[in-house]
Amino acid sequence: MKLYNTLTQKKETFVPIETGKVRMYSCGPTVYNYFHIGNARPFIVFDVLRRFLEYTGYEVTFIQNFTDVDDKIINRSHEEGISPGDVSEKYIQEYFTDADALGIKRASVHPKVSEHMPEIIAMIKTLEEKGLAYNVDGNVYYHVDAFKDYGKLSKQSIDDLKSGARIDVNDEKHSPLDFALWKKKKDGEPYWESPWGQGRPGWHIECSAMSKKHLGETIDIHGGGQDLIFPHHENEIAQSEGCCGKPFANYWVHNGYINIDNEKMSKSKGNFFTVRDIAKTFDLEAVRMFLLMAHYRSPVNFSEPLLQQAASALERLYTAKFQMAFLLENASAEIATEKEQAWIDSLVKYKNDFVAAMDDDINTADAIAVIFELVRDLNSNLDATSSQPAIIAGQNLFAELTTVLGLAVKDKETNLDEAVEDLIAQRQAARKAKDFKRADEIRDELLAKGIVLEDTREGVKWKKA
Repeated sequence: MKLYNTLTQKKETFVPIETGKVRMYSCGPTVYNYFHIGNARPFIVFDVLRRFLEYTGYEVTFIQNFTDVDDKIINRSHEEGISPGDVSEKYIQEYFTDADALGIKRASVHPKVSEHMPEIIAMIKTLEEKGLAYNVDGNVYYHVDAFKDYGKLSKQSIDDLKSGARIDVNDEKHSPLDFALWKKKKDGEPYWESPWGQGRPGWHIECSAMSKKHLGETIDIHGGGQDLIFPHHENEIAQSEGCCGKPFANYWVHNGYINIDNEKMSKSKGNFFTVRDIAKTFDLEAVRMFLLMAHYRSPVNFSEPLLQQAASALERLYTAKFQMAFLLENASAEIATEKEQAWIDSLVKYKNDFVAAMDDDINTADAIAVIFELVRDLNSNLDATSSQPAIIAGQNLFAELTTVLGLAVKDKETNLDEAVEDLIAQRQAARKAKDFKRADEIRDELLAKGIVLEDTREGVKWKKA
Protein backbone atom coordinates (compact mmCIF):
# COMPACT_ATOMS: atom_id res chain seq x y z
CA MET A 1 0.00 0.00 0.00
CA LYS A 2 1.18 3.51 -0.82
CA LEU A 3 0.17 6.58 1.18
CA TYR A 4 0.79 10.21 0.40
CA ASN A 5 2.94 11.49 3.26
CA THR A 6 2.50 15.21 3.92
CA LEU A 7 5.88 15.23 5.66
CA THR A 8 7.79 14.13 2.54
CA GLN A 9 5.18 15.38 0.03
CA LYS A 10 5.19 12.14 -1.94
CA LYS A 11 3.55 8.73 -2.04
CA GLU A 12 5.46 6.19 0.00
CA THR A 13 5.12 2.45 0.48
CA PHE A 14 3.59 1.86 3.88
CA VAL A 15 5.91 -0.07 6.19
CA PRO A 16 4.67 -0.37 9.79
CA ILE A 17 6.97 -0.02 12.79
CA GLU A 18 5.93 -3.46 14.01
CA THR A 19 5.14 -6.21 11.50
CA GLY A 20 1.40 -6.87 11.25
CA LYS A 21 0.43 -4.01 13.57
CA VAL A 22 -0.51 -0.38 12.98
CA ARG A 23 -0.65 2.43 15.51
CA MET A 24 -2.81 5.25 14.23
CA TYR A 25 -4.01 8.56 15.69
CA SER A 26 -6.61 10.92 14.22
CA CYS A 27 -7.68 14.21 15.72
CA GLY A 28 -11.23 14.06 17.03
CA PRO A 29 -13.87 16.73 17.70
CA THR A 30 -14.02 19.52 20.23
CA VAL A 31 -17.28 18.53 21.89
CA TYR A 32 -19.29 21.73 22.25
CA ASN A 33 -21.78 21.31 19.38
CA TYR A 34 -22.93 18.89 16.69
CA PHE A 35 -20.12 18.29 14.22
CA HIS A 36 -20.35 19.73 10.71
CA ILE A 37 -19.89 18.27 7.24
CA GLY A 38 -16.25 19.40 7.18
CA ASN A 39 -15.56 17.40 10.35
CA ALA A 40 -17.32 14.38 8.87
CA ARG A 41 -14.79 14.03 6.07
CA PRO A 42 -11.72 13.12 8.19
CA PHE A 43 -13.85 10.94 10.45
CA ILE A 44 -14.98 8.92 7.41
CA VAL A 45 -11.61 8.98 5.60
CA PHE A 46 -9.67 7.58 8.54
CA ASP A 47 -12.42 5.10 9.34
CA VAL A 48 -11.97 3.71 5.81
CA LEU A 49 -8.17 3.70 6.09
CA ARG A 50 -8.50 1.76 9.31
CA ARG A 51 -11.03 -0.67 7.77
CA PHE A 52 -8.76 -1.31 4.78
CA LEU A 53 -5.73 -1.91 6.98
CA GLU A 54 -7.75 -4.41 9.00
CA TYR A 55 -9.06 -6.01 5.80
CA THR A 56 -5.51 -6.57 4.58
CA GLY A 57 -4.59 -8.30 7.83
CA TYR A 58 -3.20 -5.62 10.12
CA GLU A 59 -4.05 -5.38 13.79
CA VAL A 60 -4.91 -1.69 14.12
CA THR A 61 -4.91 0.32 17.32
CA PHE A 62 -6.82 3.45 16.39
CA ILE A 63 -7.03 6.44 18.72
CA GLN A 64 -9.41 9.35 18.19
CA ASN A 65 -9.57 11.88 21.00
CA PHE A 66 -12.30 14.07 22.39
CA THR A 67 -11.25 17.63 23.24
CA ASP A 68 -13.39 18.23 26.31
CA VAL A 69 -11.42 21.17 27.75
CA ASP A 70 -11.67 24.26 25.55
CA ASP A 71 -12.82 27.89 25.43
CA LYS A 72 -15.72 26.95 23.13
CA ILE A 73 -16.99 24.43 25.68
CA ILE A 74 -16.79 27.02 28.44
CA ASN A 75 -18.72 29.53 26.32
CA ARG A 76 -21.37 26.92 25.48
CA SER A 77 -21.74 26.05 29.16
CA HIS A 78 -22.62 29.70 29.86
CA GLU A 79 -25.14 29.69 26.98
CA GLU A 80 -26.83 26.47 28.06
CA GLY A 81 -26.59 27.06 31.79
CA ILE A 82 -24.85 23.75 32.51
CA SER A 83 -21.32 22.85 33.57
CA PRO A 84 -18.53 22.49 30.99
CA GLY A 85 -18.35 18.80 31.90
CA ASP A 86 -22.04 18.35 31.18
CA VAL A 87 -21.64 20.18 27.85
CA SER A 88 -18.83 17.89 26.73
CA GLU A 89 -20.62 14.71 27.83
CA LYS A 90 -23.78 15.81 26.04
CA TYR A 91 -21.98 16.41 22.76
CA ILE A 92 -19.86 13.27 23.04
CA GLN A 93 -23.10 11.30 22.98
CA GLU A 94 -24.38 13.43 20.10
CA TYR A 95 -21.12 12.71 18.26
CA PHE A 96 -21.71 8.98 18.59
CA THR A 97 -25.30 9.35 17.35
CA ASP A 98 -24.15 11.03 14.14
CA ALA A 99 -20.98 8.95 13.76
CA ASP A 100 -22.99 5.74 14.03
CA ALA A 101 -25.37 7.00 11.35
CA LEU A 102 -22.35 7.72 9.12
CA GLY A 103 -21.10 4.16 9.63
CA ILE A 104 -17.99 5.22 11.58
CA LYS A 105 -16.59 2.48 13.78
CA ARG A 106 -15.70 3.28 17.38
CA ALA A 107 -12.01 3.92 17.94
CA SER A 108 -9.94 1.47 19.97
CA VAL A 109 -9.87 4.25 22.57
CA HIS A 110 -11.55 7.67 22.64
CA PRO A 111 -9.38 9.48 25.20
CA LYS A 112 -10.53 12.71 26.80
CA VAL A 113 -8.31 15.63 27.72
CA SER A 114 -9.88 15.87 31.19
CA GLU A 115 -8.76 12.30 31.97
CA HIS A 116 -5.12 12.83 30.92
CA MET A 117 -3.93 15.74 33.03
CA PRO A 118 -1.06 13.77 34.67
CA GLU A 119 0.31 12.83 31.24
CA ILE A 120 -0.09 16.37 29.91
CA ILE A 121 1.61 17.93 32.93
CA ALA A 122 4.45 15.38 32.79
CA MET A 123 5.13 16.18 29.13
CA ILE A 124 5.15 19.93 29.77
CA LYS A 125 7.58 19.42 32.67
CA THR A 126 9.92 17.44 30.41
CA LEU A 127 9.80 20.17 27.76
CA GLU A 128 10.56 22.77 30.44
CA GLU A 129 13.52 20.74 31.71
CA LYS A 130 14.89 20.49 28.16
CA GLY A 131 14.69 24.23 27.64
CA LEU A 132 11.83 23.94 25.17
CA ALA A 133 9.22 25.55 27.41
CA TYR A 134 9.13 28.50 29.79
CA ASN A 135 6.79 29.74 32.49
CA VAL A 136 5.55 33.33 32.66
CA ASP A 137 3.48 33.87 35.79
CA GLY A 138 1.57 30.59 35.47
CA ASN A 139 1.35 30.56 31.66
CA VAL A 140 3.70 28.03 30.06
CA TYR A 141 4.77 28.46 26.44
CA TYR A 142 6.63 26.32 23.95
CA HIS A 143 9.90 27.96 22.89
CA VAL A 144 9.72 27.49 19.10
CA ASP A 145 13.20 28.92 18.41
CA ALA A 146 14.70 26.11 20.50
CA PHE A 147 13.29 23.38 18.21
CA LYS A 148 15.38 23.36 15.05
CA ASP A 149 12.95 21.34 12.93
CA TYR A 150 9.95 23.62 13.44
CA GLY A 151 8.12 24.06 10.13
CA LYS A 152 9.16 20.76 8.58
CA LEU A 153 5.59 19.47 8.17
CA SER A 154 4.09 22.67 6.72
CA LYS A 155 7.31 23.45 4.77
CA GLN A 156 7.65 26.90 6.29
CA SER A 157 10.78 28.44 7.80
CA ILE A 158 10.72 30.02 11.23
CA ASP A 159 11.81 33.34 9.75
CA ASP A 160 8.96 33.33 7.22
CA LEU A 161 6.47 32.39 9.91
CA LYS A 162 7.71 35.16 12.18
CA SER A 163 7.41 37.75 9.43
CA GLY A 164 3.75 36.85 8.96
CA ALA A 165 2.87 36.45 12.63
CA ARG A 166 0.66 38.86 14.53
CA ILE A 167 2.63 40.66 17.25
CA ASP A 168 0.81 41.90 20.34
CA VAL A 169 2.27 44.94 22.09
CA ASN A 170 1.88 43.44 25.56
CA ASP A 171 2.52 39.83 24.56
CA GLU A 172 4.45 38.00 27.28
CA LYS A 173 5.78 35.39 24.84
CA HIS A 174 9.44 35.40 23.83
CA SER A 175 8.46 35.03 20.18
CA PRO A 176 5.17 35.53 18.35
CA LEU A 177 5.33 31.88 17.22
CA ASP A 178 5.50 30.50 20.76
CA PHE A 179 2.29 28.74 21.75
CA ALA A 180 0.57 27.92 25.01
CA LEU A 181 1.17 24.60 26.72
CA TRP A 182 -0.53 25.58 29.99
CA LYS A 183 -2.91 28.47 30.65
CA LYS A 184 -3.29 30.19 33.99
CA LYS A 185 -6.75 29.91 35.51
CA LYS A 186 -9.31 32.63 34.84
CA ASP A 187 -12.40 33.29 36.92
CA GLY A 188 -15.31 31.00 36.11
CA GLU A 189 -13.21 28.46 34.21
CA PRO A 190 -12.45 24.84 35.10
CA TYR A 191 -8.88 24.30 36.31
CA TRP A 192 -6.42 21.69 37.49
CA GLU A 193 -3.49 21.87 39.89
CA SER A 194 -0.03 21.95 38.31
CA PRO A 195 3.59 22.87 39.13
CA TRP A 196 2.83 26.28 37.56
CA GLY A 197 -0.32 26.90 39.55
CA GLN A 198 -3.99 26.32 38.81
CA GLY A 199 -4.89 26.24 35.14
CA ARG A 200 -5.64 24.08 32.12
CA PRO A 201 -3.73 22.81 29.08
CA GLY A 202 -3.39 24.50 25.71
CA TRP A 203 -4.98 22.82 22.72
CA HIS A 204 -1.93 21.32 21.01
CA ILE A 205 -0.36 19.48 23.96
CA GLU A 206 -3.33 17.20 24.50
CA CYS A 207 -2.84 15.14 21.32
CA SER A 208 0.88 14.70 21.94
CA ALA A 209 0.27 13.45 25.47
CA MET A 210 -2.64 11.15 24.61
CA SER A 211 -0.89 9.68 21.58
CA LYS A 212 2.21 8.95 23.67
CA LYS A 213 0.20 7.27 26.39
CA HIS A 214 -1.94 5.04 24.16
CA LEU A 215 0.37 4.42 21.18
CA GLY A 216 3.94 5.06 22.32
CA GLU A 217 6.58 7.62 21.41
CA THR A 218 6.54 6.94 17.65
CA ILE A 219 3.38 6.00 15.76
CA ASP A 220 2.76 4.74 12.25
CA ILE A 221 0.06 7.12 10.98
CA HIS A 222 -1.24 10.47 12.16
CA GLY A 223 -4.30 11.80 10.35
CA GLY A 224 -6.50 14.84 10.20
CA GLY A 225 -7.92 17.55 7.98
CA GLN A 226 -5.68 19.72 5.81
CA ASP A 227 -6.52 22.68 8.03
CA LEU A 228 -4.65 21.02 10.92
CA ILE A 229 -1.26 20.85 9.21
CA PHE A 230 -0.39 24.27 10.62
CA PRO A 231 -0.28 25.09 13.40
CA HIS A 232 -1.81 22.08 15.21
CA HIS A 233 0.16 19.20 13.72
CA GLU A 234 3.31 21.27 13.37
CA ASN A 235 3.06 22.02 17.09
CA GLU A 236 2.40 18.37 17.92
CA ILE A 237 5.65 17.44 16.19
CA ALA A 238 7.55 20.10 18.13
CA GLN A 239 6.09 18.89 21.44
CA SER A 240 6.40 15.14 20.88
CA GLU A 241 9.81 15.12 19.22
CA GLY A 242 11.12 17.76 21.59
CA CYS A 243 9.99 15.65 24.55
CA CYS A 244 10.98 12.17 23.33
CA GLY A 245 13.83 12.86 20.90
CA LYS A 246 12.26 10.49 18.35
CA PRO A 247 10.12 10.89 15.22
CA PHE A 248 6.50 11.39 16.26
CA ALA A 249 4.72 9.84 13.25
CA ASN A 250 6.16 8.10 10.19
CA TYR A 251 3.21 8.95 7.90
CA TRP A 252 1.18 12.15 8.03
CA VAL A 253 -2.11 11.82 6.12
CA HIS A 254 -4.42 14.79 5.49
CA ASN A 255 -7.74 15.06 3.69
CA GLY A 256 -8.77 18.00 1.48
CA TYR A 257 -11.26 20.77 2.13
CA ILE A 258 -15.02 20.84 1.56
CA ASN A 259 -16.73 23.78 -0.12
CA ILE A 260 -20.47 24.37 0.01
CA ASP A 261 -21.98 25.25 -3.39
CA ASN A 262 -18.49 26.33 -4.54
CA GLU A 263 -17.92 28.59 -1.52
CA LYS A 264 -15.98 28.05 1.67
CA MET A 265 -18.27 26.94 4.49
CA SER A 266 -18.97 29.83 6.85
CA LYS A 267 -21.64 30.66 9.40
CA SER A 268 -21.61 34.26 8.20
CA LYS A 269 -22.48 33.12 4.66
CA GLY A 270 -25.31 30.96 5.93
CA ASN A 271 -23.87 27.84 4.28
CA PHE A 272 -22.77 26.12 7.49
CA PHE A 273 -24.25 22.63 7.80
CA THR A 274 -23.99 20.26 10.72
CA VAL A 275 -24.39 16.57 10.00
CA ARG A 276 -27.51 16.70 12.16
CA ASP A 277 -28.97 19.34 9.79
CA ILE A 278 -28.35 17.08 6.79
CA ALA A 279 -29.93 14.10 8.56
CA LYS A 280 -33.29 15.91 8.47
CA THR A 281 -33.37 15.38 4.69
CA PHE A 282 -30.96 12.57 3.86
CA ASP A 283 -29.93 9.23 5.27
CA LEU A 284 -26.39 9.93 6.49
CA GLU A 285 -25.06 6.90 4.66
CA ALA A 286 -25.56 8.99 1.51
CA VAL A 287 -23.12 11.54 2.99
CA ARG A 288 -20.59 8.75 3.43
CA MET A 289 -21.10 7.68 -0.18
CA PHE A 290 -20.76 11.28 -1.37
CA LEU A 291 -17.47 11.83 0.43
CA LEU A 292 -15.97 8.51 -0.68
CA MET A 293 -16.83 9.12 -4.34
CA ALA A 294 -13.93 11.61 -4.40
CA HIS A 295 -10.28 10.95 -3.55
CA TYR A 296 -9.67 11.97 0.04
CA ARG A 297 -6.97 14.52 -0.85
CA SER A 298 -9.09 16.25 -3.47
CA PRO A 299 -11.24 19.26 -2.55
CA VAL A 300 -14.94 18.45 -2.82
CA ASN A 301 -17.93 20.66 -3.49
CA PHE A 302 -20.92 19.82 -1.35
CA SER A 303 -24.39 20.58 -2.69
CA GLU A 304 -27.84 19.05 -2.37
CA PRO A 305 -27.99 17.87 -6.02
CA LEU A 306 -24.62 16.12 -5.64
CA LEU A 307 -25.75 14.54 -2.39
CA GLN A 308 -28.91 13.35 -4.12
CA GLN A 309 -26.75 11.73 -6.81
CA ALA A 310 -24.79 9.94 -4.09
CA ALA A 311 -28.04 8.79 -2.48
CA SER A 312 -29.18 7.37 -5.83
CA ALA A 313 -25.86 5.58 -6.29
CA LEU A 314 -26.18 4.11 -2.80
CA GLU A 315 -29.70 2.96 -3.62
CA ARG A 316 -28.31 1.03 -6.60
CA LEU A 317 -26.00 -0.85 -4.27
CA TYR A 318 -28.86 -1.72 -1.94
CA THR A 319 -31.02 -2.82 -4.88
CA ALA A 320 -28.27 -5.25 -5.93
CA LYS A 321 -27.85 -6.48 -2.37
CA PHE A 322 -31.56 -7.10 -1.79
CA GLN A 323 -32.00 -8.60 -5.27
CA MET A 324 -29.39 -11.25 -4.44
CA ALA A 325 -31.04 -11.95 -1.09
CA PHE A 326 -34.39 -12.41 -2.88
CA LEU A 327 -32.88 -14.69 -5.51
CA LEU A 328 -31.15 -16.84 -2.90
CA GLU A 329 -34.35 -17.20 -0.90
CA ASN A 330 -36.07 -18.60 -4.00
CA ALA A 331 -33.17 -20.51 -5.61
CA SER A 332 -33.62 -24.27 -5.86
CA ALA A 333 -30.44 -25.45 -7.61
CA GLU A 334 -27.85 -26.45 -5.01
CA ILE A 335 -24.97 -27.12 -7.39
CA ALA A 336 -23.38 -24.61 -9.76
CA THR A 337 -23.23 -25.46 -13.44
CA GLU A 338 -19.87 -25.58 -15.20
CA LYS A 339 -20.62 -22.21 -16.79
CA GLU A 340 -21.57 -20.73 -13.42
CA GLN A 341 -18.37 -22.06 -11.84
CA ALA A 342 -16.30 -20.35 -14.50
CA TRP A 343 -18.17 -17.13 -13.79
CA ILE A 344 -17.61 -17.53 -10.04
CA ASP A 345 -13.89 -17.97 -10.67
CA SER A 346 -13.85 -14.80 -12.80
CA LEU A 347 -15.10 -12.64 -9.94
CA VAL A 348 -11.64 -12.48 -8.37
CA LYS A 349 -10.70 -9.78 -10.89
CA TYR A 350 -13.01 -7.33 -9.06
CA LYS A 351 -11.35 -8.04 -5.74
CA ASN A 352 -7.91 -7.55 -7.28
CA ASP A 353 -8.94 -4.27 -8.92
CA PHE A 354 -10.55 -3.04 -5.69
CA VAL A 355 -7.44 -3.79 -3.63
CA ALA A 356 -5.23 -2.15 -6.27
CA ALA A 357 -7.32 1.04 -6.07
CA MET A 358 -7.19 1.10 -2.28
CA ASP A 359 -3.48 0.32 -2.24
CA ASP A 360 -2.94 3.43 -4.34
CA ASP A 361 -3.27 6.01 -1.57
CA ILE A 362 -6.78 4.86 -0.55
CA ASN A 363 -8.39 5.73 -3.87
CA THR A 364 -12.00 5.20 -2.81
CA ALA A 365 -13.31 6.83 -6.00
CA ASP A 366 -11.76 4.09 -8.13
CA ALA A 367 -12.70 1.43 -5.57
CA ILE A 368 -16.37 2.45 -5.79
CA ALA A 369 -16.14 2.33 -9.59
CA VAL A 370 -14.96 -1.28 -9.28
CA ILE A 371 -17.92 -2.11 -7.05
CA PHE A 372 -20.34 -0.74 -9.64
CA GLU A 373 -18.61 -2.80 -12.33
CA LEU A 374 -19.19 -5.81 -10.09
CA VAL A 375 -22.85 -4.85 -9.67
CA ARG A 376 -23.32 -4.70 -13.44
CA ASP A 377 -21.78 -8.16 -13.73
CA LEU A 378 -24.03 -9.51 -10.96
CA ASN A 379 -27.13 -8.04 -12.57
CA SER A 380 -26.20 -9.60 -15.91
CA ASN A 381 -25.40 -13.08 -14.60
CA LEU A 382 -27.75 -13.71 -11.66
CA ASP A 383 -31.46 -14.33 -12.15
CA ALA A 384 -34.25 -16.67 -11.06
CA THR A 385 -32.51 -19.65 -12.67
CA SER A 386 -29.19 -19.14 -10.86
CA SER A 387 -27.87 -21.73 -8.43
CA GLN A 388 -27.35 -21.11 -4.75
CA PRO A 389 -23.51 -21.29 -5.00
CA ALA A 390 -23.48 -18.67 -7.78
CA ILE A 391 -25.70 -16.27 -5.83
CA ILE A 392 -23.74 -16.80 -2.61
CA ALA A 393 -20.45 -16.11 -4.42
CA GLY A 394 -21.87 -12.82 -5.69
CA GLN A 395 -23.23 -11.92 -2.26
CA ASN A 396 -20.00 -12.69 -0.48
CA LEU A 397 -17.78 -10.63 -2.77
CA PHE A 398 -20.23 -7.73 -2.81
CA ALA A 399 -20.36 -7.74 1.01
CA GLU A 400 -16.59 -8.08 1.30
CA LEU A 401 -15.86 -5.02 -0.81
CA THR A 402 -18.68 -2.76 0.37
CA THR A 403 -17.90 -3.50 4.02
CA VAL A 404 -14.34 -2.17 3.59
CA LEU A 405 -15.90 1.15 2.59
CA GLY A 406 -18.69 0.92 5.16
CA LEU A 407 -21.38 1.10 2.45
CA ALA A 408 -24.58 -0.91 1.91
CA VAL A 409 -24.13 -2.60 5.27
CA LYS A 410 -27.72 -2.33 6.49
CA ASP A 411 -30.10 -5.27 6.28
CA LYS A 412 -33.51 -4.93 4.72
CA GLU A 413 -36.22 -4.62 7.31
CA THR A 414 -38.36 -7.76 7.36
CA ASN A 415 -40.44 -7.01 10.40
CA LEU A 416 -43.35 -5.29 8.70
CA ASP A 417 -46.22 -5.09 11.11
CA GLU A 418 -49.17 -7.38 10.58
CA ALA A 419 -51.38 -4.63 9.12
CA VAL A 420 -48.91 -3.92 6.31
CA GLU A 421 -48.35 -7.60 5.62
CA ASP A 422 -52.11 -8.07 5.44
CA LEU A 423 -52.42 -5.20 2.94
CA ILE A 424 -49.75 -6.74 0.71
CA ALA A 425 -51.62 -10.04 0.80
CA GLN A 426 -54.92 -8.28 0.01
CA ARG A 427 -53.32 -6.55 -2.96
CA GLN A 428 -52.03 -9.85 -4.28
CA ALA A 429 -55.52 -11.32 -3.97
CA ALA A 430 -57.08 -8.29 -5.71
CA ARG A 431 -54.63 -8.61 -8.62
CA LYS A 432 -55.38 -12.30 -8.92
CA ALA A 433 -59.13 -11.46 -9.07
CA LYS A 434 -58.33 -8.75 -11.67
CA ASP A 435 -59.63 -6.07 -9.30
CA PHE A 436 -56.93 -3.64 -10.36
CA LYS A 437 -58.72 -0.62 -8.89
CA ARG A 438 -58.50 -2.15 -5.42
CA ALA A 439 -54.92 -3.24 -6.01
CA ASP A 440 -53.95 0.33 -6.91
CA GLU A 441 -55.75 1.69 -3.83
CA ILE A 442 -53.79 -0.67 -1.61
CA ARG A 443 -50.53 0.33 -3.31
CA ASP A 444 -51.34 4.00 -2.56
CA GLU A 445 -52.25 3.14 1.02
CA LEU A 446 -48.92 1.38 1.50
CA LEU A 447 -47.09 4.31 -0.08
CA ALA A 448 -48.71 6.60 2.48
CA LYS A 449 -47.17 4.34 5.14
CA GLY A 450 -43.75 4.76 3.51
CA ILE A 451 -43.74 1.34 1.81
CA VAL A 452 -42.94 1.13 -1.90
CA LEU A 453 -43.94 -2.02 -3.78
CA GLU A 454 -42.11 -3.27 -6.84
CA ASP A 455 -43.69 -5.84 -9.13
CA THR A 456 -40.85 -7.83 -10.68
CA ARG A 457 -40.67 -11.02 -12.68
CA GLU A 458 -39.47 -12.76 -9.50
CA GLY A 459 -42.49 -11.53 -7.53
CA VAL A 460 -43.49 -8.58 -5.34
CA LYS A 461 -40.68 -6.74 -3.51
CA TRP A 462 -40.93 -3.88 -1.09
CA LYS A 463 -38.72 -1.19 0.33
CA LYS A 464 -39.07 1.85 2.54
CA ALA A 465 -39.61 5.08 0.62
